[in-house]
Amino acid sequence: MAPDIHPASVSKSALWAGRILSALIVLALVMSGSGKLAGGPDVVKGFQDLGWDPSYALGLGILEIACAVIYAIPRTAVLGAILVTGYFGGAIATHVRLGQPLFIAALTLGVIAWLGLYLRDNRLRALVPLRS
Repeated sequence: MAPDIHPASVSKSALWAGRILSALIVLALVMSGSGKLAGGPDVVKGFQDLGWDPSYALGLGILEIACAVIYAIPRTAVLGAILVTGYFGGAIATHVRLGQPLFIAALTLGVIAWLGLYLRDNRLRALVPLRS
């Protein structure tokens, strides 16, 4: 028999803080993905500077936007957070490999993605019950 877990309801301030943090992640992913879809010389140069073939930009742009959509939908937000974590993990690996401190930005965005979800989703609070 499964344990009966009833997490406390989310306060309005925590709910809105979570929504705002989550919206920032969605906005960042959609903007970045849209830039990759649009292409252009800046995207090509950026990919070349990172050691990536610019032909991957289209696929990565689609992936970013798909992750953002999945993360934004409440029913699929946990899956979205897992996908976003994987995406940011790749960004972290790319920047660490090149010795660039920009990996901190991807790490921060990954933490914000989970924090935003934790603040707005009772299901996650039930799985990860933080206690004071």
